[in-house]
Amino acid sequence: MTTTTSHVPEHVPESEGPADGVTAVRPARLIHAESTTEIPVHLLFREEPAAPPAEALPRPAAVAHRPAPDTAREPAPDKEDRDTRDIGVRARAAAPGVDPEITERPARVLPGIAGVLAGVCGAAGCAVTAWWAGVLPPLAAEALGLSVRAGGLGPAQWAAFAGAGALGLFGFGGLARGRTGRAWVLELFGRYRGTVRRTGLLWVNPLMLRRRVDVRLRHWRGEPLPAADRGGVALRVAVLVVWRVRDTARATLGVEDHEGYLRACVEAALLRVPVAAPGAGRGAVQATQDALTRLVAADAGPVGVEVCAVRPLRVEYAPEVAAAMHRRRMAALDARHRASVVGSVVDSVEDTVTRLTMRGLLDLDDGERQVLVKDLTVAFCAGRGETGP
Repeated sequence: MTTTTSHVPEHVPESEGPADGVTAVRPARLIHAESTTEIPVHLLFREEPAAPPAEALPRPAAVAHRPAPDTAREPAPDKEDRDTRDIGVRARAAAPGVDPEITERPARVLPGIAGVLAGVCGAAGCAVTAWWAGVLPPLAAEALGLSVRAGGLGPAQWAAFAGAGALGLFGFGGLARGRTGRAWVLELFGRYRGTVRRTGLLWVNPLMLRRRVDVRLRHWRGEPLPAADRGGVALRVAVLVVWRVRDTARATLGVEDHEGYLRACVEAALLRVPVAAPGAGRGAVQATQDALTRLVAADAGPVGVEVCAVRPLRVEYAPEVAAAMHRRRMAALDARHRASVVGSVVDSVEDTVTRLTMRGLLDLDDGERQVLVKDLTVAFCAGRGETGP
């Protein structure tokens, strides 16, 4: 900042006077000293005062703080004026947390031929052990072409029987048939061991607990659920939900019943999103469908359920307000019909009077014109009332 000071004398004689030769004296200045201070432009718009120089001692100064906006006086935005798409995004609740360790992974299984071979070997071992112990029935021995032996079951025979029997049970007991669109969630002593999505004949450890899960694209049509439109009028909405299980581990172990959980998510979404009223346009219906799909997909995604679409099938007013809304709708239709009839009558009268006047068939003053317009209006309205619906 720079400051310049200039001293000007009190009386400065004029160099040029008037035409009569009289020298005019300039009046004395009221300000004896002029001070000009140059202030940078950017300092005029700063909200905080400039910092004092380093060598100057800081002086206490009152700093004016900008008052915080009074949020209590500002009215909250009207929720009814928001678009349904924005409501579907802003009303989305926080996704529920699921154990991150519960994630689908493939299980270790063997081809079914391995189980068949193990079972056959176990059965053959049991037959050989019975022949060795001499307990094989004569008919079975003759059928197998073996000689009948006499003996008894000793410790070695019992051990051979146990081993061969266990091999046969594990071989045949672990056989399973995988189907397209079906999966198995395997657990061993309460611990998740993987998911089987393969098809065909497989061998799975018989000690594992198997839970069958349908992973095909599915849909269900629920019963009419409570909802509301943008005006808060109670509705009953039947929706069609298209979904499928994406993560079998989370759908089976992350929630008790994923189908019941999905139904609860749909019901909660209908209470958060305003549904298009009966008779609404295609755009409003599409916006409602998109908002419902986003909300339900966000809630059901953490439990391994993928929601493809949530479509309102039938929207109707609740029984307690159905009669009142029907009367209001009929009154609106009647008012609209009356407005259209009046508009058409006025247009017809104006066209008739204009044509008669322009063709020179009638020469009317203002009073006669008013009478003619009145008569034509009454005639046209009467004709509309007789032939109208």
